[in-house]
Parts: sequence; structure tokens; C-alpha cells
Amino acid sequence: MSGVREQVRQHYRTLALEVREGGCDSPCCGGEPSGLGPELYDALERAELPDAAVMASLGCGNPLLVAELRQGETVLDLGSGGGIDVLLSARRVGPDGRAYGLDMTDEMLALARRNAVEARVTNAEFLQGFIEEIPLPDESVDVVISNCVINLSADKQTVFGEMRRVLRPGGRVGVSDIVAGDELSPAERAERGSLVGCIAGALSFGEYRSGLAAAGFTDVTVEPTHAVADGMYGAIVRARRP
Repeated sequence: MSGVREQVRQHYRTLALEVREGGCDSPCCGGEPSGLGPELYDALERAELPDAAVMASLGCGNPLLVAELRQGETVLDLGSGGGIDVLLSARRVGPDGRAYGLDMTDEMLALARRNAVEARVTNAEFLQGFIEEIPLPDESVDVVISNCVINLSADKQTVFGEMRRVLRPGGRVGVSDIVAGDELSPAERAERGSLVGCIAGALSFGEYRSGLAAAGFTDVTVEPTHAVADGMYGAIVRARRP
């Protein structure tokens, strides 16, 4: 797992530095494959944030569309990158709520914290750590979101277990991720794109549902939203902790 993690870290470190310098050539910044990046946020949401936060949107969807955040809630974004989802979440939960972002990359954390200052968001906090070892107490958040990050983990089942651990009873999951058609083998998924390009490490629809169920989640749904490659899809993942 350490080799995969370091590969991902170095890739996103480079992207953070590119964004800081005013540009980003990554597919996840809005190029190929199609359906990734800041175009998945509408103009009103993009207008709320600094340009760097929008440029550093490396996701495959908009998890806030399904997170149904409420005033006063605590939300955690796994793999928060430049902070776009954390900052938007912080505004939705209001001054009595809190939004955490978790990322393992120093450069992304620095970019996100700078973006929070520029956006004048005071109820957001960015934590350094791994999504397989979330540095928050048990039953401490109401909602877990993530945007095209869980597919990068080499130990997704541990991630699912950590998500359940930090959620309060009744807490919910609203995740955007890349998911493979059930007909594709792991080798066929790898042929369609790289690990750091958000493709090769994707679970199938069935694997995602069964993995969340095995971690103790209920009301699990994995719904495709758009194609990103042959047999590969952006998807919205919902689940609830009983």
C-alpha cells in the first residue's frame, strides 16, 4: 500500500504546485478523460470560491448535490485537495456547523488553507492524514463526503470501516467516485487509465455495494451519472450508518 500511496502523493503534490503557479495540466483539472474537474460545479458555486480552489478541483462529480447538508452539522471530506468541497460545505452547515478536510499532501493542505483564508471561511479545518486512518474520534461527524479519492486507495475496505467509525449513528455518506462496470476485470480497468488518473483503482458497482454493506452500512446505492471511459463511470454513492 505504501508504494501506491507515495505514487498518489507525488502526483497530487505536483498538481498543487501547478495550481499555485497558476495552471494545471492534469486530466482531473478538466481535460481528458471527460467529465472530471471544475466543470461539474455550477457557476454560482464556483463564484463563491477563490480561483485556486476551483482550479484545484480534481474530482469526478459534485458530492454536495447528494450530501443534503443541514445547518449545524459536521461534515468530513476525504481527500480534500484544494478545499472546494470543504469550503462549500462550511457555508452550507453555517456558523454552528463545521467542515473538516483530510488530505495527506502538504502542498494541497497549504493550498486549501490559503483558499479558506481568501474565501473568509472560518468554520473549516484541514487535517493531515490518510483516509485509511482518519484522525478524528469515533462518532464525531454527521456526513462523510469525498470526490474521486476513494478509488485511489489501495485498501478501500479499511476506508469504508473508517467512514463508519467516525460517523454518528444515523450519519450518512454522499460520495462521488469513479466506478467500473461489473463486466470489467481489474486488468481491463487498468487498460483504461492510470491509478493517479482516477481510473485503474476503481471498484465495480457490485464491489462498491458489497464493500459498504460489509462495513456495516445500510441503504447503499451506487448510481452512474456519466461515462468517463469505456465501461467506466462517474457515480454517486449513498449509504447510511444505522
